[in-house]
Amino acid sequence: MCGTNAKFIKYHKENPQIWNQFEKFANELVDAGVDVLSVNRIYERIRWESDVSGNDRYKLNNNFRPYYARLYEKKHPNAPKFKKRTSKADSLF
Repeated sequence: MCGTNAKFIKYHKENPQIWNQFEKFANELVDAGVDVLSVNRIYERIRWESDVSGNDRYKLNNNFRPYYARLYEKKHPNAPKFKKRTSKADSLF
C-alpha cells in the first residue's frame, strides 16, 4: 500500500468528524441539483463551519482531498461525480 494511502486511512479513522461533515455537505450539493461536485468547495465549507462554530477547529490535510472525493463516489455511486485528476488515491478505491 502506498504511504499516502496508509496515512489517509489513519487520518480517516482518527478524524471521523471530517468524513461526517464532508458527506453532509456533499449531500447538500447533490440535493441542490449540482451536476459536478467540488472537493475544494466542500473542504472550504468544513473549514468555515469549524472556524465559526468555535467548538472544534479541524486540521484538514489538503493531500487527502482526492481520497474524500473517491470515498464519496464509492459510497454514493448514483450521485454526481467530482471533477478529478489521476491520483494515488485511485489505487485505494
